[in-house]
Amino acid sequence: MDKLNSTLTAVKNLRSNVRQCFEHLADGTDGEGGEESRNKFVHDFQERFGAINSQLREVEQLINGLQVPPTPYSLGNTAYLAQETSQDRQALYPQLVNSYKWIDKVHDHSFLAFNNLNQNTLRRSYNYCSQKRQRLPFSSFNNDPDHIDKLLSEINTPPHTSYRIFRPFGTNAVAIVTISNVMKAAIVFKGVLIEWVTVKGFDEPLEHDDLWAESRYEVFRKVQEHAHSAMLHFFSPTLPDLAVKSYVTWLNSHIKLFLEPCKRCGKFVVHGLPPTWRDLRTLEPFHEDCRNC
Repeated sequence: MDKLNSTLTAVKNLRSNVRQCFEHLADGTDGEGGEESRNKFVHDFQERFGAINSQLREVEQLINGLQVPPTPYSLGNTAYLAQETSQDRQALYPQLVNSYKWIDKVHDHSFLAFNNLNQNTLRRSYNYCSQKRQRLPFSSFNNDPDHIDKLLSEINTPPHTSYRIFRPFGTNAVAIVTISNVMKAAIVFKGVLIEWVTVKGFDEPLEHDDLWAESRYEVFRKVQEHAHSAMLHFFSPTLPDLAVKSYVTWLNSHIKLFLEPCKRCGKFVVHGLPPTWRDLRTLEPFHEDCRNC
């Protein structure tokens, strides 16, 4: 408590000297004393400024020497402030009490927010199991490495769609889906869960070393944005096989990307792009602007 009192006293003295320094500058010189008066004014200002610098260093040293108290400070005799007869000081004690209450509430809310954010319940790669339902922990990302091969082989795909699977990340698979002569898509799995999708044109290279590079064509960059939206829509940690089949079926609906008109406006090209969006239920093509109409 003594260190805190010394620090507050030093801060009060510093504020007082700074105020006096600015008042000295505001007064200036008379203008009649000539060069001697101006030199005296500059000398006084330098002395005041030097004193402020020394006091500022002293305040910094005192603040660095303070320690966080283990318990909140007691208000002690500040309760008698409510009995102050001066009109300006009568509301000081209620304001202090409200300030302490506000700080305590901020501390409590911060502690609760910290615990909630540490739970990582929003991450798609991990599953949250409620203790009330007593469900067994689901391990959709610890399946047989050949499960993805069997799963993709069971999907009814158009005759011009092919799959190529490789594993550059250990047991996790990467499936290169070639949809006719239209486009290619790289689906990165973590177990059975889809973690990332990259879409490129049919004439662009798509191997394990450029899975994260975007296409040089705007139309396929737009399709990739829609593919990420569909990936989140079909995501299901409890039914991962159905989620993968539904997503690949939706992806195969782009086989006529440049041949089907928009179901809303009936046009093939709008703003230089074909209908890049496919409805998540009906798989009908729409332009970016038409799907929100």
